[in-house]
Formats: sequence, structure tokens, C-alpha cells
Amino acid sequence: MSSHSQSIFSPRYFALSIGIILSVMAVGFEGLSVTTIAPSIAGDLNGLNLFGWIFSTYLLAQIIGTLVVGRIIDRRGPAVPFTLALLLFIVGLVAAATAGDMYTMIASRAMQGLGAGAMMTCVYTAISLSYPDELRAKILGAFGTAYVLPSMLGPYIAGLIADQWSWRFVFWGILPILLISALLSLPAFTKLKSQPAQGANGSAATWMALLLTIGTGTLLVGLGKLPSIIGFVIVLIGGVLMVYPLRKLLPEGTLALRRGMPAILATRGLFFAAYTSTQNFLVLALIEVKGITPSQAGLIVASAALSWCVIAYLQGRWDSADQGRGRHRRIITGVFLLAIGITIVFWVPVVTVTVAVIGQIIAGIGIGLAHPISGVVAFSQTGEEGVGKTSANLQFADSFTPGVVIGIGGSILVVCQVGGMSLQSGLIVTMGFHLLLIVLSLIASTRIAPVTDQIRTGLQSLGVKNK
Repeated sequence: MSSHSQSIFSPRYFALSIGIILSVMAVGFEGLSVTTIAPSIAGDLNGLNLFGWIFSTYLLAQIIGTLVVGRIIDRRGPAVPFTLALLLFIVGLVAAATAGDMYTMIASRAMQGLGAGAMMTCVYTAISLSYPDELRAKILGAFGTAYVLPSMLGPYIAGLIADQWSWRFVFWGILPILLISALLSLPAFTKLKSQPAQGANGSAATWMALLLTIGTGTLLVGLGKLPSIIGFVIVLIGGVLMVYPLRKLLPEGTLALRRGMPAILATRGLFFAAYTSTQNFLVLALIEVKGITPSQAGLIVASAALSWCVIAYLQGRWDSADQGRGRHRRIITGVFLLAIGITIVFWVPVVTVTVAVIGQIIAGIGIGLAHPISGVVAFSQTGEEGVGKTSANLQFADSFTPGVVIGIGGSILVVCQVGGMSLQSGLIVTMGFHLLLIVLSLIASTRIAPVTDQIRTGLQSLGVKNK
């Protein structure tokens, strides 16, 4: 059946598609809402000194949830891990909604991180196993839209709920969405079976994930103490602890931008981190340097979410139209447009509301092109026995890299200010760091082509030998 007679909302895929979209929206909304309500949480629970750990704990737990579950999926299929991840996320939401002190809140964020990391990895796996190649661009486009849509209204709605009632209702409000998602998607998940991966060593992967989490946590603690000598020492120790597990957990050659899958993951991790971190620091620049209100700054950043949603929808149609032949070109174009978008807001003194909106719209178009298609290309290079691992790697690129880059960006800003620079100058240096990451991503994106071309040629004309 061709893609023209199929839709991600046809009877065969309807329940799974809606379930995936709802679970992604719930995780996306929760993540963005906490950004808005975190100051209220810390104030109410007398834990301003632990404010940063509301976010860091979630990120660190997400690393474990993402990487460990990918290996479990490759051995047992995604149904049981998805169910457990969903339960863990729900328990985390209830614990957060009823938290009486900051330590309970931090523990609840760890449960949410574990659950969210595992859930998103299971969702990527379901996409790879359930949908044919010609529909993956459409479902991954819907996935991206579902993740990004909450960024348009999520922070505003969460702020409104916190103002009118209590921040606790934000956590309670996500529960019904998750329960509907579970009812729709679980029956489809139970039918999915992964092929057992050859030589998959689950316990070794778990230890590597734990070591990476410890290293990342150490790095984030060190970044928070910069520019002191002890801060530099802790950052160095954290960096050293991270390198070995990263090399073991990611496909060989990812850090060296090797052709094929390593280059796909490097491209995605770099551009997604640069985009996410730029959003954070642009909001800071607009509020603190330009004197714009938080709600106005939120609307400006939402313009990127709007263009991302439109392009994520359109690229699914383009992929059907050219039968996937333009995928590599769309990824390079997307990363290039992201580079232009970030360049437009790089020089903070000339950024006005108009300039910021133009930059954000272009960046949104760029990520709307590059993000879904990089996932499609990754799956097109994966055999059935490695689906869980690829799903984990994609989710890892989406969560780990941005978390670390935002931490590094924050420390760059602090070091610049301690060195006597103004906030405006510090923000320019931070934006420069994001530009550097985008250039690296652009270089990596040019190294995807040969392998994908080979695989596509092999699939489209079975009589042709791959070189």
C-alpha cells in the first residue's frame, strides 16, 4: 500500500498515533510548565538553595531511563518498559503534586525523569516497528509538533494555574492526558516485538549509563561553581568521567563525526542543543537586557514553535512526494537555516522584537526540517534487532546534549560577568558558543549522505549491489 492511500490516522494506526501524540504532549507540557512554576515551588517549599536541582535531577534520571530502557526493548520488546515508564511518570507526578518539602520534590523529579526518558525511547521504538518507512516522516513530524506545541501555550497556562490556584494543579492536570494516552497506545504496544539484539549486554550498558550520569552530575555541579579553581577541577573530573561511557554507549565514531549513523546522531545532538540553549538565553536577553515582559518574551519564542509545527507537517508531505530522496538535502538545509536563525539573534545590541521574531521563525523552519527527518534517516539505517538502541540514541540526543549545553552556557555567562563583562556582552559570548555548535552540526550533516544513499539505492532497486 502506498503512502498516498495510508495515513497515520487511518484505522490501522489511529489509536497508536493519538496515544503517541498525547504522551509526547504530556511530557513536553510537564517539562515546560516546571520552568514557569519552579520559582513558586522553591519558594513554597523553602528550597531556593536547591532550585537548580529541580531541573538537574530530571535530566540525570532521564539519561538512565533513556539508555537502560533501549537495551531492555531490544531484548523483551517495548510493551513492559512502556507500562513501567508510564507508571513511574504517574507516581512522580502524584509525588510532586503532594510534596511537602524540597527533597520530596527532587525525588519526584527523578521519577519523572526516569519515566519520561524511558517513555520517549519506547515511543521512538513503536514508530520504527509500527509504521512503514514512507509514514515515518509524518508520524515523526506529528511527534515534533506534539512536543513543541506545549511551548506555545504551556508556560503561560502553567503560570495562570499557579497564579489562580496552586502550582500543584499543574502536576494533577497532566494525569488525565497520560491515562488517555495509555488506554489508546498500550494495546498497540503489546503487539510489538523487537528482534533480540546480537551481543546486547544489558548490565554493562546499565553501569555505563550510571557512570555517565555520575559524570554529568559532577560536570553540572562544577559548572555551578565556576570560575573558582575548585569549579574547574570538578568540571575536569566530570568531563573525564563522561568520555568513556559516551564512547561505549553511542555508536563508534559519534564523537569523531564518522559517516553514517554516528554522523546522524552527532548532527541531531548538536543542532538540538544549540536551538534549545539559544531559546533559553534569548528569553534572558529579551527580559534582562531589552526590558521586555516575560509573557512577551514567551510569545516571541513561541514564533519558533509555530514555524516548527508548520514545517514539521509539510515535510511529511514532501517526503511522500519525493519518496525520501530529498531527506539528506532537507537535513542540511534545516541545519543551515538554524545557523541563520541563531546568527540573527547573536548580536544582542541590535536585537529588537522584530529581529528576534524573524530569527525565531527561521530557526523554527530549520528545526522543523532537520529534526523529524534525522529520525527517519536513523531508522532507515537500523535493522530490526537494533531498534531499541537507535530509539535510545535519538532520545539521548534530544535530552542529554541540550541539558549539558544549557549548563555550559550558564557557566560561560557567569565567568564573563565575574571577568567584568556586562550581561549583554556575556550573552553575546554564549550565543557565539551556540553558533560554534551549529557549525559543527553542519559539518556532521554533510557526512550522512553516502551511507543513506547506499541504503536507499539498495532498497529501491534490489538488484543493485552496494559498494
